[in-house]
Amino acid sequence: MASPVPSQRPNSLPTSCAKKEHQPLVFDASILRSETEIPSQFIWPDHQKPSLQVPVLENIPTVDMGVLLSGDPLAVSKVVELVKEACKKYGFFLVVNHGVDPGLIEKAYQYMDLFFGMELSEKQKAQIKVGERYGYTSSFVGRFSSKLPWKETMFLPYSSGSQNIVEEYFVSRMGEDFRHFGRLYQEYCDDLNKLSLRIVELIAISLGLDQAHFNDFFQDNDSIFLLNYYPPCQKPDMVYGLGPHSDPNPLTILHQDQVGGFQVLSDGKWYAVAPDPGAFIVNVGDIFTALSNGIYKSCMHRAVVNNQSVRKSLAFSLYPRKDKTITPPAVLVNPENPRMYPDFTWGALLEFTLKIYRIDRMETLDAFCKWIQEQESNNKTPRKFQGGEEIRSNEFRQ
Repeated sequence: MASPVPSQRPNSLPTSCAKKEHQPLVFDASILRSETEIPSQFIWPDHQKPSLQVPVLENIPTVDMGVLLSGDPLAVSKVVELVKEACKKYGFFLVVNHGVDPGLIEKAYQYMDLFFGMELSEKQKAQIKVGERYGYTSSFVGRFSSKLPWKETMFLPYSSGSQNIVEEYFVSRMGEDFRHFGRLYQEYCDDLNKLSLRIVELIAISLGLDQAHFNDFFQDNDSIFLLNYYPPCQKPDMVYGLGPHSDPNPLTILHQDQVGGFQVLSDGKWYAVAPDPGAFIVNVGDIFTALSNGIYKSCMHRAVVNNQSVRKSLAFSLYPRKDKTITPPAVLVNPENPRMYPDFTWGALLEFTLKIYRIDRMETLDAFCKWIQEQESNNKTPRKFQGGEEIRSNEFRQ
């Protein structure tokens, strides 16, 4: 999942298994792992509970990024065709020979262990504040009242137009002693941003567009980086690390550790994606579904947990600026493939997922377009971002 959470009010929900009837819910894995029962807010309905034993997806399309530098036209055309078929059928693919230092990835996980291994009170120095999208959250306590994810997350801002934004953000929230954390994750994000833009160019070619078609769209992108930490759960068949959803943003590049737990939906069935330390998972999101006029599908995916080991993942979610309008190239609209989605801004869809709609209800893009039409039919102006500033309302908060 690649969508950020809005402001979080910690300790705001009653715990079903607490000894004291009105004791507030706190997602502290060091405490919850010793409980005999799981708080009801984390438990999913029977018909939606996860399947821990699913088949491993075989023959996942794997793109060798090194081929793009080979200068071999035939090899490049084969890679382009592979991306095209993967985006149509699965909405995701793997990339290898991506140029990101394996040592950097390993160190990113080591720093995660250090950060999330701290006492909850220390991590809460970076707690997401009212009106902010970035910081630390222990589950989504305070935003939702049911089907909470069994995870902790650190959301870090990234912008290709702002130097050292990750490093300075970490220091601003955690103090100077954490500058080396911020410096490491700044380097990681810089590398992932470069990789994501190369992948965007590859996607453009696969759609029959000029390689640089989307360059302006992602110039000075306003992206986000997620450190996902999934503690063990005594009853993993009752909860999700993150429920089924597609990412609303254009593209998410995910690296998962060797524990596994990432699953994708293909042809109506769930499959596990086996961990590969040398590969990144590239998830196509709803924005690229709209930009491709429905030719490419969003990847429906979820994360499951286990009762033995911590699971970790690193997710770089590429965002355009909020004022960017999503409209497909004219060449992708024709009588055989008529226009599928109205024009909208990325800011409007982001607002929709933050304030109106839970993405784990799925079909986010369709629900968003329906909402736009309802607003227009009621002679209301859909809430949106104007001049890059967010218009916030709690009217539809869920």
